[in-house]
Amino acid sequence: MKLYHGSTVEVRKPVISRGRPNTDFGKGFYATTSFEQAERWAHIRQQRSRALKAVVSVYEFDEALLDAPRFTVRRFNGVDAEWLHFIVGCRKQTLFHDFDMVMGPVANDRLYLTINMYENGDLSEEAAILQLKTYKLFDQLSFHKEAALSTLRFVEAVEV
Repeated sequence: MKLYHGSTVEVRKPVISRGRPNTDFGKGFYATTSFEQAERWAHIRQQRSRALKAVVSVYEFDEALLDAPRFTVRRFNGVDAEWLHFIVGCRKQTLFHDFDMVMGPVANDRLYLTINMYENGDLSEEAAILQLKTYKLFDQLSFHKEAALSTLRFVEAVEV
């Protein structure tokens, strides 16, 4: 499977330690199967940092490794209560996990308001989930251990 990572630089050798801890699935290296999502993120990063370039790095990843016994993988198949609690806990840094990889929907900037309203108690869990399901959701695969990250094979970088 092809995976894409949006940034302002080419990322030939991803590094987990460069990730922020308060993200959807915790500190890690994030990629998506959607070039469109990676491109969008690259442009967001470019605007926020006033960088000269927006770049999508492309990788090959053996999808069979998601079922390999040597890796622990947490999969979310869509927006549900478990996914919502997991991302809220990771973003607040009240939930820490020991998974090698986590795969599930991206809680991107468009979803932030709904998630924030849920966190503040302005939306019930059920209402938040219903609202979140109305958005077009992209997927993400985050790598949290070096052994898992080493399975990515860099293919190319595309300036977008």
